[in-house]
Amino acid sequence: MTAAPLVFLIAGEPSGDVLGGRLMASLNHLTGGRVRFAGVGGPNMQSHGLTSLFPMDDLTVMGVAEVLPRLPRILRRLRQTVAAVKSSCPAAVVTIDAPDFSFRVARRLKGKGFPLIHYVAPTVWAWRPGRARVIAAFLDHVLALLPFEPPFFEAEGLASTFVGHPVVESGAGDGDGAAFRRLHGIDPGAPLVCFLPGSRKSEVGPLMPIFGETLARLRSGRPDLRAVVATVATVSDAVTAAIRDWPAAPIMVSDTAEKHGAFAAADAALAASGTVALELAMASTPAVIAYKINPLTAFLVRQLIKVRYVNLINIVLDRPVVPEFLQKDCRPEKLAAAIDYLLGDAESRAQQIAAGRDALHRLGLDGPPTGERAARVVLDIIERYSISNGG
Repeated sequence: MTAAPLVFLIAGEPSGDVLGGRLMASLNHLTGGRVRFAGVGGPNMQSHGLTSLFPMDDLTVMGVAEVLPRLPRILRRLRQTVAAVKSSCPAAVVTIDAPDFSFRVARRLKGKGFPLIHYVAPTVWAWRPGRARVIAAFLDHVLALLPFEPPFFEAEGLASTFVGHPVVESGAGDGDGAAFRRLHGIDPGAPLVCFLPGSRKSEVGPLMPIFGETLARLRSGRPDLRAVVATVATVSDAVTAAIRDWPAAPIMVSDTAEKHGAFAAADAALAASGTVALELAMASTPAVIAYKINPLTAFLVRQLIKVRYVNLINIVLDRPVVPEFLQKDCRPEKLAAAIDYLLGDAESRAQQIAAGRDALHRLGLDGPPTGERAARVVLDIIERYSISNGG
């Protein structure tokens, strides 16, 4: 490419902003700075040269109760984004996650003279597989985070490339466990369990009492056991209030570096289902996964979800490496027994850690950075599209 291509990027939430920032950094590096950016993004993308069309926070909403009052603004931002793309005539448009907004933009831009790339494949393998056919009608390429995702889209005629999961670059395995124990006065030989009750109020509410009773049961057999609770800002008040009734005065951490230190220091973890299971695997911390939601919601979810496991380690390996206790099985006596078993059985701990590393390598660990893989695909698509159109 002799001219500096313009890449129009659209991110609608913080996780997408992180992916977008890494993609932009790699695009700059691979082109020697001969690339231009426009679009919508947050602080990470702005630090790499993006002047956001409007604040990304305008798109960062979840749930009907939050979306409805802001719907006029979101629709206005949709029209504004489409108009900006059309007027800038980019070499490519890259939408990053946030499918509700991203796909509405892409539908309006199909056939306008540039390739449409979506970063983070929808989980069609888990539910609503028909979405692959729907998005194949207006997208040109999907960048996937999981190695088994591309065939679901290729079967519908939509090109897709596995670029790796961002957790392998999260730093979750870089914590200093010994320093964490010293800082918080935890004896090097004392068993330490890390509790991770989730990042949403709908998760924290049901799980905190169960986790507290689990801790009480563990302490009855291991009186020297200590606990650390890792949380995030969105639910920290609820978590703080809940642990007041817990035994053993748990330590609470929310800073990223401290959480990574807690992962490294812990002998085992009890976590709500989510990406944190991959972070624990990065830290070589054996874990038990728990989840409990409203029974009606759970019933509806079971009608839609078509996977055998909820934890990505188990999904990637297609076997139950990490114990899962969901809904009616999410009970203190079962969770305590599973954690106690991990604490007391070195072979089971080692097996889970080894299997976790296997899964992480399949997700891109020790390979090229995910941003670099994604950037190479984007540049290749731009080059091929330019050639096919006589550029």
